[in-house]
Amino acid sequence: MSRYIYLILGWIAVALGLVGVVLPVLPTTPFMILAAFLFTKGSPKARAWLIEHAHFGPHIQNWEASGAIAPRAKRAAVLAMAAVLAVSLLLGLPWWLIGIQAVCMGGAATFVLTRPDAIAQPDAA
Repeated sequence: MSRYIYLILGWIAVALGLVGVVLPVLPTTPFMILAAFLFTKGSPKARAWLIEHAHFGPHIQNWEASGAIAPRAKRAAVLAMAAVLAVSLLLGLPWWLIGIQAVCMGGAATFVLTRPDAIAQPDAA
């Protein structure tokens, strides 16, 4: 039974990652990494498909091998976070909310920027 739960959660993560391909505020790569982890327990065949995928596979392989993120993906992530913060400012959201966003995205940006650079630099996802 737990195998099916991992499989379902893995496909949900893939779906969210694919939504992130068209919505710049939703990250793609973290969801694909999560899917690869969930597929480890739910479906070796689905995991193999994801790891061998031409676009997502290199990101996942770099992360699993060394916790590395390609410099281009780092830039894309930080720029997306900055854009969300800028839009929040332009929309005139309450300052307390912008402060919470800034702290959370600052922490996320720090995490992303302190990861090692990936050996191979696949396109940002």
